[in-house]
Formats: sequence, C-alpha cells, structure tokens
Amino acid sequence: MSHPPRRHSLISTALTSTALLANMTLMAATPDLAAASPVQNTLKTAAQGAQGPLLADAVAMLPVAAERREGYQRTSFRHWVDADRDGCNTRAEVLLDEAITPPQIGAGCRLSGGQWYSYYDDQYVDDPAGLDVDHLVPLAEAWDSGAYDWTAAQRQDYANDLDEPWHLVAVTARSNRQKADQDPSTWQPPYEPARCRYAAEWTMIKIHWRLSIDPVEQQALTNLADACPDQRLPTTDQP
Repeated sequence: MSHPPRRHSLISTALTSTALLANMTLMAATPDLAAASPVQNTLKTAAQGAQGPLLADAVAMLPVAAERREGYQRTSFRHWVDADRDGCNTRAEVLLDEAITPPQIGAGCRLSGGQWYSYYDDQYVDDPAGLDVDHLVPLAEAWDSGAYDWTAAQRQDYANDLDEPWHLVAVTARSNRQKADQDPSTWQPPYEPARCRYAAEWTMIKIHWRLSIDPVEQQALTNLADACPDQRLPTTDQP
C-alpha cells in the first residue's frame, strides 16, 4: 500500500516577511475560512525560497481577545478521518509521514515497528503505541480562540489538517498528556531547545486559521520571541 506525502496545498510556496506582516492585519476581516484569505493568497504567490517572518514580528501582529470556552466539546471536532479513503486515517498518515524508520503496515492500516522522534521531549520511540498525534494548537484552544464560530466542516478540517506539516505532530504519549489543552503560558516542551520551534509553529497555526491569542498567551509568546531573536515562522521549504 502506497501513501502520498502529507499535502501542503494551502502553503505551497515560501513567504516574504514583509508580505505576510502586511496582510496579517486583514485576517480579522475575512471570517469565511472557505475563502482564501489575504495571507493564504500571499503564501501561494510569494517568491520561492523566501524566509518566513521573524517570530517576534508575527506575534506582535496576532489579534488579542478574551477566550471563550462555553459550549466546547471535543466531539465538535470530528477526527480521525480517512479523507483520501486509502484505508489509513489522519493519525496513521501522520505516523507514516513522520517515521524515521518506516513501520510495517498491516490490515486496516495497523502499524507495527518503525521509529519516531518526539521533539517535545527529545525522545526516540520504537512502538507506535507509545505515540500520540498532537494537535499542536489543541482543539480546546482553537475553540477558545475562534473555532466556536466555525461550522462542523471547518472544525473537522482543523482536526485533520495534513496540509501544514507542523499542525499535527507525533510525540510521546506522556508529553502530549502533560500538555493537554494548555497554551504556552502554562506549558512548553520540556526539552528547552525545542521551545523556539514550538512557539513559531504555534504562531503560524494561529495565523493560518485566523485564531486569536489571549493577553496571557500573548505575553508568553512575546517572552519566547525575545528568547529566540532569530527564530522565523516555518515554511514548507524548511525542515
């Protein structure tokens, strides 16, 4: 059984720092996630090979708003689905994509063997049962930050997003469950060298999905950006 690489259709090219920051101010005026936002249009048309913006600049442009948890249920975000109907659901697709040593694929896309690297805690894992596939920006956090106003289809798209390679990440079950639904103000990867990357990926997801940050989260991200002055937001041309 062959499996296509995780898709990157929404961010097919890299992005110039100036273009992204100029368009981020327009995100709040584009509530329809089905339509391409100014940011997404820029991502598609920007020159190949450009770098993402500095983390500090991107954090400063994110919209700030109070969180809203009322009405949240994890079941509001349907996952894991088999979007391409190849027999492997979203979780399995992430594990197949991120494997350092490919696993064996059995009936029903049951995986065995293989090896993965959990960047949250700098651990290598040799058994897929020891891994969780984490929504880097948790489902509850997405709800709090704007997904409460999405349709069921939009929430399903978020929960199963394979277009951005940083959106879903295979990590040790222990680190994922310690994190739970916390934002960077109360949880950061225990492996300190991973924190700059984590903050950049968190910020990029918030940009892409037009999610807000709350004031405490903003301060945490600002502190991380200060500690990571050279960190840039990821692009699909970067590892």
